[in-house]
Amino acid sequence: MALLFAEHGCDVVLRDPSNEAMDKVLAAAKQDNVGNKLSKVQSDEEMCKAFGDQRKVFVWSLPHGYVGDTVLGGLMPYLRKDDIIIDCANENWQNTERRIAKSAPKGIRYVGCGVSGGYQAARRGPSMCPGTDASTFDIVLPLLQKVAAKAPDGTPCVARIGTGGAGHYCKMIHNGIEHGMMSAVCETWSLMTKGLELSQDEIGDIFSHWNKSGELQGTFLVRIGAEICKTINEKGERVLDTVEDKVVQDVCGEEGTGIWSNTQAVDMHIPAPTLTTAHYLRLASADLQQRRAINKTFGGDFPPQSLKSIEDKKAFLEDLRLATYGACLASFCQGMNIIAAADRANHFNIDYHSLLQIWRAGCIIQADYISSKLLLPHYKSHSSISSISNHQEMNPLSVPSIAADLKKTFAPLKRVVLAATEHDHVVPALSSTLEYLKMMTSVDLPTSFQEAELDYFGRHMFDIKGQDEKGLPEIGKFHYEWKAA
Repeated sequence: MALLFAEHGCDVVLRDPSNEAMDKVLAAAKQDNVGNKLSKVQSDEEMCKAFGDQRKVFVWSLPHGYVGDTVLGGLMPYLRKDDIIIDCANENWQNTERRIAKSAPKGIRYVGCGVSGGYQAARRGPSMCPGTDASTFDIVLPLLQKVAAKAPDGTPCVARIGTGGAGHYCKMIHNGIEHGMMSAVCETWSLMTKGLELSQDEIGDIFSHWNKSGELQGTFLVRIGAEICKTINEKGERVLDTVEDKVVQDVCGEEGTGIWSNTQAVDMHIPAPTLTTAHYLRLASADLQQRRAINKTFGGDFPPQSLKSIEDKKAFLEDLRLATYGACLASFCQGMNIIAAADRANHFNIDYHSLLQIWRAGCIIQADYISSKLLLPHYKSHSSISSISNHQEMNPLSVPSIAADLKKTFAPLKRVVLAATEHDHVVPALSSTLEYLKMMTSVDLPTSFQEAELDYFGRHMFDIKGQDEKGLPEIGKFHYEWKAA
C-alpha cells in the first residue's frame, strides 16, 4: 500500500519494527521509479517530525487487536490536533470505536477504514469503506480517491459509509459474505470434480463461461476459480492438486472477521445460515490431525460417490450454476440484514447505496449482476434506515426482484442438494441456503412444537394461532398448565 500511495504522488514515510520489511519496500520503490517518494524512520518521534508542523495522515496496515492499541499509544505523545489516522486493518469495529474515543480529546481524527481486495488490490487499488464524520471524510477523500479501485464507470470505490466503527463493521460483514460465497463455489467445484468427474481444465472453462454472462457475471470468486483450476507451476504440476484441504486463518487468529460476523449475526438475532455453516466448514477443515483421528475411530469416512446416475450432465451443470448463484445471493441478503440490524442498534447512519457502489471493484465479493441488477436499484431509494418508515423494506428478501431470483434457484438447489446428499458430498453452504429459503418463506414452521415444550418446562408463554396479527418477536401472552408442579 505504501507503493500505491507513492505512485499517486504522495510522500510516504515508512515505520515498521522490521528494517528488512522496510528495505524491501524501498527496493521495490526504486524498481518502480518512485524511490524518491519513500523514506524510512526508526521511531514514532522521528516519523512525526518528518513532516514538520503540517497535518499528518497515518495509514495503518496492522494485525487486528492489541497491536493497534500499542501503536496508537506510541504515537500519542507526538500527535497534534487534527492529525489523522486511517486504520486500514481488518479490525474489530468495537476496537475502532474505543480508539476513536481515546483520540478525540486530543483532537486526533481516527478513521476506521475497511479495505478489501487482498494484497493484489492493496498494491493496485482496493475497495475502501471509511467510517468517520463528514468533516474528516472531506479531508481524506481526495487522498483515498487517488488510490481506490475504480468501478467500470470510472468511479473510485471509496465512500463515507457511516460514523464511528461503521467502516470496519461493514468490512467485517463483507468478509462474512465472502465466506458464504467461497464455500458455495468450493462445494460446486467439488461436485464437478468428485461427482461429475470433470477435469480441472473443463471446470476452469465452466467457471469462465459462468463468469461471462448470466447471474454469475462478473463474480470475482468464480473468475479466479477458473484461473486456479488451470494454473500449472514451474514443475509442471497443477497447483490446485498440491493444496491441502485446511483453511486455518480463523483458528490461527490471522483472520477475525469471519468469527465476528457470525457472532454479530447471533447478537443481532439475524438468521444467516449460509454464512454460519460456511464458517463451520472452515473450522472443521482446519484441524486435519483431528479429522484423521476421527476417521480412524469411525473406520473410514463417508466418501463422495460419482454422480453416474445423472444422465443429463448439461442440465445438472445448469442446476449447479443456479444453486451457486442462489447461495451467493443469499449470502448478500444475510449480510445486508446483519448490517441493517447493527445500524439500528449502533446508530451508524450507514449509506447502503454507497456501500454497494464501492463493492463493484477491487473487492472479493464483487458480483456485477447481483449488485447492478438487484441490490443497487433497490438501495438507491432505500439508502439509509432514516429514509424509510418500515424496517422490513431494508430486508432484501422483501424486494420483489430479489425474491423472484431466489425463488428460481430453489428447485435447482433442491436437485443439487438431493444428489449431493444421496452421494455423500459435502455441501453445507448450498444445503443451508436451501433451508434458509424454506425457513424464511414459511408461515407455519415446526417451531410451534418447540414453543409448546418451552412453555411446558419453563412457563415461557406463547401466542395463540390466529390471534397474533402483528407477528412481532415478542413474548407470548398465554400459558397452559401442561402438568401441575
